[in-house]
Amino acid sequence: MIDMSKIAEHMEVVGADGQHVGTIDSIDTTRLKLTKQDPASGGEHRYLPFGAIARVEGQKVHLSIPAAEARQMTETRGNDPV
Repeated sequence: MIDMSKIAEHMEVVGADGQHVGTIDSIDTTRLKLTKQDPASGGEHRYLPFGAIARVEGQKVHLSIPAAEARQMTETRGNDPV
């Protein structure tokens, strides 16, 4: 089980292959919100479900799936506060 208290804003998110997926903007109850300023974001907030997280090491959140797969599964819409 992942200790979610170890996850914080501005941490890097990487795929199981070590490739960059994004940077955390915020954390809600079921997913990570990635910053839209990150070059990997395409200028939009993206969201990843907690179920994709494998572990947290240092300042990186490691996913259980490769970066390319993570990029395909990210949502670009959500309950963004206005």
